[in-house]
Amino acid sequence: MTRQALVAHVVARVLAVPGRRRVVVDGAAVLRPADLADALVDPLRAAGRAVARVHADDFLRPASLRWEHGRHDADAYLDDRLDVAALAREVLDPFAAEGRYLPTLWDAATDRATRAGYMTAPQGAVLVVDGELLLGRWLDVDLTVHLAARPATLARLVPEADRWQLPAFARYADETAPETVADVVVRVDDPRRPALVSVTDDL
Repeated sequence: MTRQALVAHVVARVLAVPGRRRVVVDGAAVLRPADLADALVDPLRAAGRAVARVHADDFLRPASLRWEHGRHDADAYLDDRLDVAALAREVLDPFAAEGRYLPTLWDAATDRATRAGYMTAPQGAVLVVDGELLLGRWLDVDLTVHLAARPATLARLVPEADRWQLPAFARYADETAPETVADVVVRVDDPRRPALVSVTDDL
């Protein structure tokens, strides 16, 4: 399908259910999940839904914890990078309950808290979160989209300096099986022609 058709499909899934909705777009950074998440914003707003955008990378753990086993440890990249509890506590759970959420928590570049204030979204708003390795973590969300690619595609796209991360994605595929747990699975080996390969009927 075209990129526009993919966006329209995901937007339709979101709009099918009233009330606040939490959407996660998951995929390796080189597959550009943030771009798909961003593309959902304008159509959702055009449909009358307020949108809150959050990047999971703004909820990383401090460097001392992320790099406890070294800066190039693939297991730590999967297990220790994201502050899963903070993402749930400060974003996903309060958004569902009252529309309140923290837009950012941690600046990985400075390794300091962002000190951002809480924001509040109205009833019917949609929270869109993008990031890597997000599924299988018991995060309470309403719709999950996974961008998938063959291992050979990832190996070709990931820069040489970051190829130490590839075993983390292999473990993720093996242990979490994101293509079987996501609500919408899109194969993006050719980003110009995304292929919708799996959709659940549960809304």
